[in-house]
Amino acid sequence: MVFSSPIFLFLFLPVVFGLQFVVGKRLRNLFLLIASLIFYTWGAKELASVLVASIILNYVFAAFISREPRKTQARTTDVDQSLPAGHSEVAQQNRRGLRPKLLLGAGIAFNLGILISLKYSNFIITTANEGFSLIGLDSLHFTSFPIYPTLGVSFFTFSAMSYLVDLYRGEVSFDRNPINTALYISFFPKLLAGPIVRYRDVADQMTERQVTLDKFASGMQRVVVGLGKKVLIADTLGGVANQIFGIPASQLTPELSWLGIACFTLQIYFDFSGYSDMAIGLGRMAGFDFLENFNYPYVSQSVREFWRRWHISLSTWFRDYLYIPLGGNRRGAVRLCANLMIVFFLCGLWHGAGWTFVVWGIWHGTFMVLEHTRFGKVVGKVWSPVQWAYALLVAMIGWVFFRASTIGYATSFVMSMFGYAHGNGLQYPVDMYVDRLTIVALVAAVIGCFPVFPALARYRETVIGWSKTRSQTVQSVVVAGYTLAGLCFFGGILILSAMVVAGTTYKAFLYFQF
Repeated sequence: MVFSSPIFLFLFLPVVFGLQFVVGKRLRNLFLLIASLIFYTWGAKELASVLVASIILNYVFAAFISREPRKTQARTTDVDQSLPAGHSEVAQQNRRGLRPKLLLGAGIAFNLGILISLKYSNFIITTANEGFSLIGLDSLHFTSFPIYPTLGVSFFTFSAMSYLVDLYRGEVSFDRNPINTALYISFFPKLLAGPIVRYRDVADQMTERQVTLDKFASGMQRVVVGLGKKVLIADTLGGVANQIFGIPASQLTPELSWLGIACFTLQIYFDFSGYSDMAIGLGRMAGFDFLENFNYPYVSQSVREFWRRWHISLSTWFRDYLYIPLGGNRRGAVRLCANLMIVFFLCGLWHGAGWTFVVWGIWHGTFMVLEHTRFGKVVGKVWSPVQWAYALLVAMIGWVFFRASTIGYATSFVMSMFGYAHGNGLQYPVDMYVDRLTIVALVAAVIGCFPVFPALARYRETVIGWSKTRSQTVQSVVVAGYTLAGLCFFGGILILSAMVVAGTTYKAFLYFQF
């Protein structure tokens, strides 16, 4: 079940969010947990047992970790006078810190075991067999787990690991109510494709949140916007991108290549940010406030800025749980470069079990390293539009490897973008892929990449503020005008999206495969 499917929009969503008011506050978490498990089982079927096992064992690990002395306490406590002579404070810290470290390690190993076995087993076996064949050894004969794109294992395992680490660090408290822990891990709006919500950001909301009419309405608006991004823009441009990336490399032309990567660049942003909008909106309808996951990444003027704006929950996760523990930028330039490359190698691998994703991660990691050198200082001094063009070009070339099925095809695609193409444009002319609907979607997407709507919202507040200094009639007319405009805008998006959903076969969100 996905957010843009008829079964979700016209049955699951109204039933769940209607009944949440009926069950009352005391049973609301249990009700949402049951709804989340039904939602997940709909797509994952028998593999829903993996999610249940994750919930149970992560709760057990959290319970044991919470019983141990805090890591911060072990750092600051004086030497225990009861220790035999010759024992140092380090020995005491080891005595106090070893057990929780082992528990944390076991919890992380458990979650990584789920992630690796379900997502990377085929990739590992294939890669190993290719290596064995190069040195003349027999291939492995092993049947791995099937890969289920809708499983969302990358997201709920990362959420669970962040909870265990924060608990070990003493940054959150253990909630003895297993329903709350289960809901945190499995809450359906964020379950399949994020954002990666940290427990510390929603711990208080588990019991203290309020579902108000204004918050519910705001969440519905966000859901409508996300749905429109997905079905009206992303799916339209995705159809063009899919066709062009299906053309043989020998038939590509520069025009086709640029059109294809432009459509995919916009598709992946509006598809994923649309899902995040819907997840944040659905969470808000249930009383939760999730942090933003996107902040107009295509206005960035550097790759560093791009990663502060793109998939924020993932980039901050890698920063806080990998980059900083590795030493960050505190151990010299060489270590900084190594840490960045490790992070982006794993970031690429997290997105998909394939070498194209690894290359994509290394590509971004390389420019992150370069921007910490003199190259970054030079780029930072040039004209702002040039900085923007540089960051966008790096992102678009990276998306070629992200989208292509093989490294060889991606390389040919990039070469064709810059004139090294072999196609003549006769068999696959550009105008075959561009119609009025595509042009409208491209224009809407380009406008949507810039913070136009926040600017309009600020202007609206300014006008409403101005109207309050005038007569009551003026104020009423201004408020009524903006209310009517909002109803027309959101209503129009909803109607058009519903027509598309009802009239076509729905397409899964891109990030479901990650």
